Amino acid sequence: MADADAAADQNSGGGGDDDETRVDHETRVDHATRVDHLMDGLRAFGANYTEFTRRFASWLGLHSTDAAALVEILYAEDQGAPLSPARLSERVSLSSGATAILLKRLEQAGHIVRTRESTDRRVVTLRSSPEIRPRAEAFFGPYAERMAEAMSAYSPQEIQRFEDFIGRLRSTMDALLADEYRDGGPTA
Repeated sequence: MADADAAADQNSGGGGDDDETRVDHETRVDHATRVDHLMDGLRAFGANYTEFTRRFASWLGLHSTDAAALVEILYAEDQGAPLSPARLSERVSLSSGATAILLKRLEQAGHIVRTRESTDRRVVTLRSSPEIRPRAEAFFGPYAERMAEAMSAYSPQEIQRFEDFIGRLRSTMDALLADEYRDGGPTA
C-alpha cells in the first residue's frame, strides 16, 4: 500500500525524491545565476569607478595614474589617515621610484604637499593642496550625493552585511594577488 501511495505522489508531482532533486537543482542554478549577476554588477561598478577617475584626470589635465594617486591621497585624508609615499605606492601598485616621480609631478602641479608631521622626521605625510580640494569636491560631490542616496535605501544591518561581503571579497583578492599572482600570473 505504501508503494502505491509513493507512486501516486510521484505521478501527481507531490513529495517524491525527484521533486526534491529538481528543487535542489533549481535552487543551485538560481544561486549560481544570482552570483553571476552580482559579480557582473561588481565588475561594472569597478569599471564605472575607473571611468570616474579617468574623467577626473582629464578634467584636471593629468595622467590617469596621477589622478588615481591624487584620489587615494584625498580619500585617505578624508578618512583621517593620510598616506606616506610607501603606502601610496602600495595603493596604486607602483614601485617606490615610479611613485617618487609621480609625487614630484603632483607637487609641481600644485596638487599635493609633502609634510613631516611625525615625531620621526624621516616620515613624510602626503596632503592635498588647499587649491585642489575644492576642485575635487566639485567633481566628486554629485557622485558622493548619489551614492549616499542609493545606500540610504538599506538598513544598517543590510549595510553591515554588504560591508562584510565586500571585506571578504577584498581579502580573497588581496590573498590571490599576494600568493598565486605575486609574479604577474597564476603560479603552477
